[in-house]
Amino acid sequence: MKTSTIILDWAGTTIDFGSFAPVEAFMTAFESFGVYPTAEETRAPMGLAKRTHVAMMLSGERLSAEWVKNHGKPHTDADIDAVYEKFEPALFGVLKNYANPLPGVLETVATLRGMGIKIGSTTGYTRQMMEIVSPLAKENGYAPDCLVCPEDVAGKGRPYPYMIWRNLETLGCSNINAVVKIGDTEADIQEGKAAGCISVGVVAGSSVLGLSENEFNALHAECKEKLFVAARQKYFSYGADFVIDSITELPKLIVAIGG
Repeated sequence: MKTSTIILDWAGTTIDFGSFAPVEAFMTAFESFGVYPTAEETRAPMGLAKRTHVAMMLSGERLSAEWVKNHGKPHTDADIDAVYEKFEPALFGVLKNYANPLPGVLETVATLRGMGIKIGSTTGYTRQMMEIVSPLAKENGYAPDCLVCPEDVAGKGRPYPYMIWRNLETLGCSNINAVVKIGDTEADIQEGKAAGCISVGVVAGSSVLGLSENEFNALHAECKEKLFVAARQKYFSYGADFVIDSITELPKLIVAIGG
């Protein structure tokens, strides 16, 4: 089946190398309640709707215990809301600094469009957040044909398939077998699999790798390959059909799986 539609994630896939904007904001929000998550704990639920992300972090054994230690009782739904209310302004404060397209994204999107492929997108960001991010990304040269946020599908974002399906409805794609989803988190992979399309993980710039662009570029070849091997294994354990090292490899993959 010839590919007609690509669904791209945003942070960590097409913008924000290493997906640092949400990490910074989540850590700031938790720290305001005396709870100090690690980067690994913060990244584990990445790609989910952001309130769900807070809930998943608080359900972790260590952070849950830290909450009890600092607040004298287990966290409640009201506490999840309270942390999320701190997260939102923290994120809004930094989003403008993390809207640059990743290296190779503009060229890759241009190549895909030259192949007659439509470019959709899904995100864990809210519509209000994307009203900051998407215009800045557009100024920097990146603008997909469609953008769907969790509230566009009654709050059922990843790992539900509905954001992908809304893209297909909007873009006029009638066959899920002609769709490929690309992302940088477990939630991205699960979203694609739930929708019934090919699901692809991308390593460079990803939340799975968790490196800034400067850290990534400073890696020695041997160290980089070890990290890439580990990242590929993670994606396949999540259920990915394919893993590409860089977004620039996507057109070649599309040709290999049917054009």
